[in-house]
Amino acid sequence: MTSSSHNKTMKQVRTAELKSRLSEYLRAVRHGETITVLDRDTPVAQIVPVRERASLRIRKPAPGSLPPNRVALPKALALKIDVVDLLLEERQGRR
Repeated sequence: MTSSSHNKTMKQVRTAELKSRLSEYLRAVRHGETITVLDRDTPVAQIVPVRERASLRIRKPAPGSLPPNRVALPKALALKIDVVDLLLEERQGRR
């Protein structure tokens, strides 16, 4: 079963059919399709393609910059409120 909305086509499949033709549906997902799994005509799950992770680029610090252990930390705020008490209140549902 295939449904379409706007410009996106989405396949829908019942669990029994998914079990019997899993490889076929996984191929479709590899090609970018989203599959909605139905249990007695009720959507219960979606199989979606895995997004590629953005690669992490590590670069050297700019010339002349301080090493991380030499960067000054900001001064602590002078609060008149006990932060621990605030957290406890929030966790106990009193806020």
